[in-house]
Amino acid sequence: MSILNGILCNIRGLWLALKSPRLLFLGLLRFGVILVVTIAASWLILSYHAQILDLIWRKPESPMIVWLWHIASWFLSFILVGLSAVLSYLLAQILFAAVLMDLMSRVTERLLTGRVSESGKLPLVQLFFILPKQELPRTIIPVLISLILMVLGWLTPIGPLFMILSSGAAVIFLAWDNTDLVPARRLIRFRDRFRFLLKNLPFHLGFGLPFLVPGLNILFLSFGPVGGTIFHVQREQGGAGSAKPVGK
Repeated sequence: MSILNGILCNIRGLWLALKSPRLLFLGLLRFGVILVVTIAASWLILSYHAQILDLIWRKPESPMIVWLWHIASWFLSFILVGLSAVLSYLLAQILFAAVLMDLMSRVTERLLTGRVSESGKLPLVQLFFILPKQELPRTIIPVLISLILMVLGWLTPIGPLFMILSSGAAVIFLAWDNTDLVPARRLIRFRDRFRFLLKNLPFHLGFGLPFLVPGLNILFLSFGPVGGTIFHVQREQGGAGSAKPVGK
């Protein structure tokens, strides 16, 4: 599927979520969870900023180089905030957001098809263990790949190219985090789901591009599971524009 189909699918998901009170509530709740965890993690890490900087480089007494120390201090703050954002996102996804995303996906599938397809009926307690387990490889592997590309961008002369690749990889994996909910719920093997991602990279790139739009990306990230579920319903119904709420 094309890049344009990915963009349109994400927009359809946001539009459907804004019209559904339950999806709207779950999306806002997911955003709130990630925001609270991010703020808490940033505050905790930045509270040790002085101690960390002191371990790396004690403040010099010479006024000739003290300005370098201040630049290093600001750079360290930037790195710590970025690190806290990544860690908090991982923590929120694994502990909380994975459950909320699955709920949003289930609600969307029921709205569109009248039922929820899954691999057997799992007890609620077992489900709460399976969802974080599914989320671990889907979140950690993409983050590691993006970080590797980012570091290569810092260390090589073709840094701008690696930064573009890093951004592209980030939005593709963010898109996959939303489109993988239905296959994961059906307990399809991870390697098969990852192979499916590789075969549909243009679509996932398009689906993830709205995540780069400042301001609007918050909405798209919060309600991405809706568009990701629409994607699979469309595939199974055999048409890019065939997925409509039951009864409409």
